[in-house]
Amino acid sequence: MPDARTLDVITIGRSSVDLYGAQIGGRLEDMGSFNKYIGGSPTNIACGAARLGLKSGLITKVGDEHMGRFIREQLLREGVDVTGIATDPQRLTALVILGIRDEEQFPLIFYRENCADMALSEDDIAEEYIASARAIVVTGTHLSHPRTEAAVLKALALARRHGVRTALDIDYRPNLWGVARHGEGESRFVESAKVTAKLQSSLHLFDLIVGTEEEFHIAGGSTDTVVALKAVRAVSKATLICKRGAAGAVGFEEAIPESLDDGQTGPGFPIEVFNVLGAGDGFFAGLLKGWLDDEDWPTALKYANACGAFAVSRHGCTPAYPSLEELQFFLKRGVVRPDLRNDAELEQIHWSTNRHRNHGGDWSECRVFAFDHRLQLEEMDGYTLGKGGAFKELCLRAALDVQDGRPGYGILCDHRIGRHALHAASGTGLWIGRPCEWPGSRPLAFEPELGADCGGLGEWARENVVKVLCFCHPDDDAAMRTEQEQSVKRLFDAARRNSLEFLLEIIPSKVAPVDDDTIATLIGQFYAAGIYPDWWKLEPMKTAAAWQKACAAIEARDRYTRGIVVLGLDAPEAELASSFEIAAGFDLVKGFAVGRTIFGDAARAWMKGEMDDAAAVAQMAERYARLCEIWDEARKAAREKAA
Repeated sequence: MPDARTLDVITIGRSSVDLYGAQIGGRLEDMGSFNKYIGGSPTNIACGAARLGLKSGLITKVGDEHMGRFIREQLLREGVDVTGIATDPQRLTALVILGIRDEEQFPLIFYRENCADMALSEDDIAEEYIASARAIVVTGTHLSHPRTEAAVLKALALARRHGVRTALDIDYRPNLWGVARHGEGESRFVESAKVTAKLQSSLHLFDLIVGTEEEFHIAGGSTDTVVALKAVRAVSKATLICKRGAAGAVGFEEAIPESLDDGQTGPGFPIEVFNVLGAGDGFFAGLLKGWLDDEDWPTALKYANACGAFAVSRHGCTPAYPSLEELQFFLKRGVVRPDLRNDAELEQIHWSTNRHRNHGGDWSECRVFAFDHRLQLEEMDGYTLGKGGAFKELCLRAALDVQDGRPGYGILCDHRIGRHALHAASGTGLWIGRPCEWPGSRPLAFEPELGADCGGLGEWARENVVKVLCFCHPDDDAAMRTEQEQSVKRLFDAARRNSLEFLLEIIPSKVAPVDDDTIATLIGQFYAAGIYPDWWKLEPMKTAAAWQKACAAIEARDRYTRGIVVLGLDAPEAELASSFEIAAGFDLVKGFAVGRTIFGDAARAWMKGEMDDAAAVAQMAERYARLCEIWDEARKAAREKAA
């Protein structure tokens, strides 16, 4: 009879928000900016496991505030089941402030005084939830307090009752056990007979125990690693996995030999150590992948070592962990350069196979109301900057009316005129594109707010997609082509630095005549320049051959691209319907981004006072909804024809 378990693994314990110093090599006192990530060993492990294709869940508590909501929302984006996460109305979500001084020093402060996750109790452990998993993972911190220890012991007892595998990440943090001061958050070992006794009282409950040499020292009560491992073996039959830093890791299923080198090992990877924080959690995620797939220990340790290598070479904990596609690519290709974060091919796979975890889903359909127009509005009778901004708020109202809380809808909106609408759209569930180009510029120039080095992107909301329109053609002379490609590349690099998705719109028909090869040729040129758009925005092509060539040009260079949206060029509805009919036959085309066909008539009438707000919203919503219907019908017809 097949196993009906719905989850592969549930982790239990700490969940925090990590504020990670962005400056490298200095004191925490001197850091001036921080990146925000989710953190806490069980949270990191659950995310790392999900990235590797395991169905993971987390049991913890978060506060009823912004940081708690951030953790919950980010876990959902990562694909982690949040059924076991409770919200504590009295306590705050834990915070950790940390930095990277060098490959050995990582200043760290835990803000965990009476925090939400330490309020976890037996009442938060549901038998049916534990029974739904193939394995549970406990981390050591939650054995340090009677209330959380009771919750952990209940979970372990239920796991035994239901045949669920059990694992322990010793995860020793001396100051969280009260044996080191608050300012010693980076300390990894302080001897304590009390801690050793507490750990040893529960080691027999586990099938798998994982720790560094220092963590086995505290678990075994000796600073001699072999002696410590033997002490653990005396009270537990678990498989023991000892992490040895640059020396890799070693596993013991039976008696502990006199030398660590006599245990089971997996291949290591010669990489640069940039950041040791979170490496153990990435290692554990990789180990779980092998363990739960019933691989042998050398294979599981290979996965674990590779995932740990990714973690030590990148900034942050969870953001550093690989997707399954990335791990498979790395294991097949090997190390090309030791600083993995600067391996362009690897980083492109890392970004493109993980970006949906930060940017809200797969967007398999994308119906976009584009009202990022600036020049076209400014030329209308009655336009003022204030009226332009107010009209764009009406456009947003129309978009939200059509969206009605459903996925697959979006907007394009600028900041210069549409700032209020742009900011109001945040958090609505809409896909949000934001233009950077100076309207009509050729060669390409940017909006002044962007800055000469594109540094203005640092102020953008993370859900904004960087959009740039380039008027270009394969017949452009070398100087024009070089200047425009350099501008787009500068913007693309800045978008990646700021973890923003990137949309490249190209319109060759406004430059010179086009044929079935024109857009495909341009696509190849931009990829050759090192530009890998997450999205392409292409003008409607009149033949299936042109679409086939464009899609092939993209797929040959980036099989992980988000896809294409079709622009409108102020075409009438009937003409758009005809173009949709062709484009919808290609899976890489995800939808449309159309503007003036929807808002043009309303804008001209509203600017002159000939239409009120309600009528303008109603007309735009009706036209937007109609285009969505036309697209959906075209897609349905194309799929029925293919079937």
